[in-house]
Amino acid sequence: MAKLFHIFLISILLFLVAFPATGEEEHIFGKSIKRKSMGLRKEKLSHFKFYWHDILSGSKPTSMMIIPPPKNTTTGFGQMNMIDNALTLGPELSSKIVGRAQGFYASASQNDVGLMMVMNFAFVEGKYNGSTFTVLGRNSVFEKVREMAVIGGSGLFRFARGYVQASTHSWDMKTGDATVQYDAFVLHY
Repeated sequence: MAKLFHIFLISILLFLVAFPATGEEEHIFGKSIKRKSMGLRKEKLSHFKFYWHDILSGSKPTSMMIIPPPKNTTTGFGQMNMIDNALTLGPELSSKIVGRAQGFYASASQNDVGLMMVMNFAFVEGKYNGSTFTVLGRNSVFEKVREMAVIGGSGLFRFARGYVQASTHSWDMKTGDATVQYDAFVLHY
């Protein structure tokens, strides 16, 4: 009987060593899922056209310098601005607002005026209300057309990808205020 008890005890010990009781569930790092389970429909390509208003002047600027450039730069290298710019249907600031560009831009070139743009386009109009897509890229402001990447989004723009083209509509040299036309080409579900 004692021999049977020892075999039983050794079996339990071997079981505990082979299968430790951690109290944790098995965690899965990644697994495939079906698109339909996330409500994803057929992907489509959309074109959006709107105007971006960067207002540095007046009592309610929408672009604020948060890091000034050093005194010895001719390109503004190192300067950074935080933005909450209106996106409108027309080039006039008084035209219908369809969203806000929220993020920052920074002068990232020592040789020319080249900005690094990081912005969420947060829409407030129609079926896109509450949806966003994110733009990241280089903006050589004195080129006629600049192209930047759409790298993602939320809401109706989940899994978004594409690009935007920016063209300066107007720029006031005295105030620094600018209106830029954006054409966005976005693949989304």
